[in-house]
Amino acid sequence: MASLTRRTSNLELHNHLYPVIMAGGSGTRFWPLSRQLFPKQLLRIMGDETLIQQTMRRVVCASAPNRVMISTNPAQAESIRVQLSEWKDALTGNFVLEPEGRNTAPAIALVALELVRRDPDAIMLVVPADHIVKGQRAFDAAVALAATLAQQDYLVTFGIQPIRPETGYGYIRPNRKVILGRQGTLTGHPVSRFVEKPNATKAAQYLKAGDYYWNSGMFIWRAATILDEIRRHQPALFRGIERIGQLMRAGAARQAIDDAYRTLTPVSIDTGVMEQSKKAAIVPVSFQWSDVGSWGSLDEVASKDKAGNVVVGRVVDLDSRRSIVYGDRRLVATIGLTDMVVVDTPDATLVCPKSRAQDVKQLVDMLKRQNAPEYLEHMTVQRPWGSYTILEEGPGYKVKRVTVKPGGRLSLQMHHQRSEHWVVITGMARVTRDDEVFDLMVGHSTEIPVETRHRLENPGQATLHIIEVQNGPYLGEDDIVRFQDDYGRTKN
Repeated sequence: MASLTRRTSNLELHNHLYPVIMAGGSGTRFWPLSRQLFPKQLLRIMGDETLIQQTMRRVVCASAPNRVMISTNPAQAESIRVQLSEWKDALTGNFVLEPEGRNTAPAIALVALELVRRDPDAIMLVVPADHIVKGQRAFDAAVALAATLAQQDYLVTFGIQPIRPETGYGYIRPNRKVILGRQGTLTGHPVSRFVEKPNATKAAQYLKAGDYYWNSGMFIWRAATILDEIRRHQPALFRGIERIGQLMRAGAARQAIDDAYRTLTPVSIDTGVMEQSKKAAIVPVSFQWSDVGSWGSLDEVASKDKAGNVVVGRVVDLDSRRSIVYGDRRLVATIGLTDMVVVDTPDATLVCPKSRAQDVKQLVDMLKRQNAPEYLEHMTVQRPWGSYTILEEGPGYKVKRVTVKPGGRLSLQMHHQRSEHWVVITGMARVTRDDEVFDLMVGHSTEIPVETRHRLENPGQATLHIIEVQNGPYLGEDDIVRFQDDYGRTKN
């Protein structure tokens, strides 16, 4: 770790700026549109692009695409790669995977460890994957000033001007007596005080005072500096991260590295480091921001009709006011709603008052305890090669509709617990089954026995659709052994 004491050279800061997209969250408050394996960052909430696509496009304005790092977990990495396929070549090797969520400080430390190895002068721009930011120029200017402060070893966060007495955010009070830097109308200040999520009375006082800012959860710092501060304020975490670095340099097996990571104590970067560090600084920003933390927060960012309703999808409404109505595929009809949320998906529907939108998380926790499939994923699951939709399932069987894009193919794989029967509905399927390779046309079918190496691919110009019937004592998606894969996956 001797490199931690190095300072940036005179090269432009731009050449050392590495955006880090934190993409490991579940976004449970946006259920039923978000699921454990399809979190909020993968949703199209505003505009034609998903939140993580918008985030990627925003940060590449400040840095080259090949310097963007993605911090996530194995379960979500595949879906993220699909959504960021526009930058797939630039992002090769830039996914840093947590084997298990341990909160933000370990995740950030793991990325910082990798960046110090690549570039001792690396400056990290840490941004959540699921926030909405409007005002690219204002964002770029804030990044430029904050990067200058980071070069001086400050740990910089962006402060958002409060617009209401919000109890769901942390607050920051800057020391206005010392200006650390200036770019246009932007200024940087040392942090005088961090405040945890306040009650309604305190939040109203902070709003009235006018000198408190919401903590945006976006940060800029040198990778070496944040590791130094973790060493100072979270020594046990630093020792664990240092041990992981040693294992990596020694070429240890992935399992050994993952096991070492699982021993780290969960701690957030805010409480574990920022609130204790004397290097914390804040840049108050002017761009519009929302963490879209619940369905109710769409009021801040979405367009409304004349009655104040946010309406998305196939919706017919009569006399509703200030409500949020989301229709996925089916027609949703509403009459006379006031301050309500209605969200309809193919397998689940949510109806609640806007005032209770934050409580959706409790409902999702109930589904999790019940092992309900609606907690985990949607009926239709996207994959790099296409998608599959669960049509029906029961004890010992599952029926899927599988689509494969032209030129796409699944991994060469095997299942220990289940057999599969495939029937081609449209298109042409090329099937590998052990040593056999053969084509199936519409109406043709084949059987894939248990523990048989197999692969499905689409050699044609039209999308391939098949019906897959699975039989066996266990039908989970993790019963896959991959031998060869076009998308770099070792397991599902």
